Amino acid sequence: MEEKKENSLSSTGNFIHNYIQEDLEGKLNKIHTRFPPEPNGYLHIGHAKSICLNFGLAQLYGGKCNLRFDDTNPTKEDTEYIDSIKEDVKWLGFDWEDRLYFASSYFEKYYEVALKLIKEGKAFVCDLNAEEIRQYRGTLNSPGKESPYRNRSVEENLDLFQRMRAGEFPDGAKTLRAKIDMSSPNINMRDPVLYRIAHATHHTTGDEWCIYPMYDFAHPLEDAIEGITHSICTMEFEDHRPLYDWVVKEAGYTTNPPRQIEFARLGLTNTVMSKRKLRALVEEGLVDGWDDPRMPTISGLRRRGFTPEAIRDFCERIGVSKANSVVDSGLLEYCIRDDLKSKSKVVMAILHPLKLVITNYPEGQIELMDIENNPENEALGTRQVPFTKTLYIEQEDFMEEPVKKFFRLAPGKEVRLKGAYFVTCTDVIKDENGNITEVHCTYDPETKSGSGFTGRKVKGTLHWVSADHCIQTTARLYDYMMLDNPDSEYGEMIMNPNSLEIIENCYVEHSIAEAKPGDKFQFMRNGYFCVDTKNTTKDHMVFNRIVSLKSSFKLK
Repeated sequence: MEEKKENSLSSTGNFIHNYIQEDLEGKLNKIHTRFPPEPNGYLHIGHAKSICLNFGLAQLYGGKCNLRFDDTNPTKEDTEYIDSIKEDVKWLGFDWEDRLYFASSYFEKYYEVALKLIKEGKAFVCDLNAEEIRQYRGTLNSPGKESPYRNRSVEENLDLFQRMRAGEFPDGAKTLRAKIDMSSPNINMRDPVLYRIAHATHHTTGDEWCIYPMYDFAHPLEDAIEGITHSICTMEFEDHRPLYDWVVKEAGYTTNPPRQIEFARLGLTNTVMSKRKLRALVEEGLVDGWDDPRMPTISGLRRRGFTPEAIRDFCERIGVSKANSVVDSGLLEYCIRDDLKSKSKVVMAILHPLKLVITNYPEGQIELMDIENNPENEALGTRQVPFTKTLYIEQEDFMEEPVKKFFRLAPGKEVRLKGAYFVTCTDVIKDENGNITEVHCTYDPETKSGSGFTGRKVKGTLHWVSADHCIQTTARLYDYMMLDNPDSEYGEMIMNPNSLEIIENCYVEHSIAEAKPGDKFQFMRNGYFCVDTKNTTKDHMVFNRIVSLKSSFKLK
């Protein structure tokens, strides 16, 4: 059994566990985490890492984890995303129980904190527009400049802020800003914006509000209100931590305040992880929606056939650290292979069919061949597969002029048909263009599998399906979606033109006739496949290849 890495999610040796254990040895009794997605898109594999981390820590230490929607930007949010996020979290195997929260539920509390800050001279209403605020902010090497509106009186700020709430001013006309330090070396502390005006309908509060809190103001308040002990986020929020702590302290949450801990976000080779870029792919029609099996979204991986067990295993293996890095997508594929190899039924499927006729096999005869469902798992038992005179084999399993070390079927060569007989190629039938349309063989009835035959040996074994007892399907073969690393510093978002290959006329053995959308199989020698949940109909099955059987990726 492989030992867990020091930085794996459940390892008690990584830095997040060290912080938690340190806190539990002090005044803290139990931990309380949260997973706080913004409902402005579908979750992707990077969010899965955060889900596993936050819910996993709560489980490990006997604490609780909330699911909270950070819905403070009504112009980009939708209930469609809320529903999809809840489905994803449940599918991954986690339960928020009765702890489902919305940032919008606290709008009145945010407003009260803002009034408190104004009264204490720690916030002011500013008339600078967004571009002017950027100009006044300064740079990493030079201090900012104070707003000309910074020294408004408390009474004037209260009046203007209340009028902002009442809807007297248009979008962008005014903001509420914290009054901290325009010379701070941390740009986030240079009088950050706390509220902006947005005359937009919110999915839960309707038109009740026309001012909305900024994320950096709302998020720490949400954590404090809910009693979160450890606010775990990605490294881009490290520079925001002083502001997070400032908001919590100035709002009055000084007893066991939440502790923000940052970890490196997930990067995957040949994959785009930016929600903005993923939305662009969807809106431009370059993919089949958010659940396109090429997408790194959890819904896309689910539709492709990935299992929650495989994704949790992947998140466990990559672990947590503070150093940004890019993980080989092959590791994710390794995890799904490892999960499916002993629990999926192995069936015979022909993706590129070539007709094989056994000329000396009795016309109309049907034999049921007993074949194991998974050679690695005897508990899955066996199945009976019809064997007839006319079969289909893979085109690549026949070569009229075989190259050296080609051990499959060729003129005069003998091979075994999986679970059946030895056959010898006797003839090749071609059309008027010289294309091979049929291969004729003879079989040796004494060589039936399981009959105790111990005679001559053959090197090649071919899978097959009966032409009269198979199901015609469509197979979709997926490759990496991107040619480059579009989330890297110099990466371009260039789609792989070969990311999807559709094969219309495939033949699968009849044992899959009752398969339901989402069912998974190993197609012998062709990979792991899943019945598509979107395009499969009662009359026609569509299979998505989850992953091939082998790859060049090597687990270290």
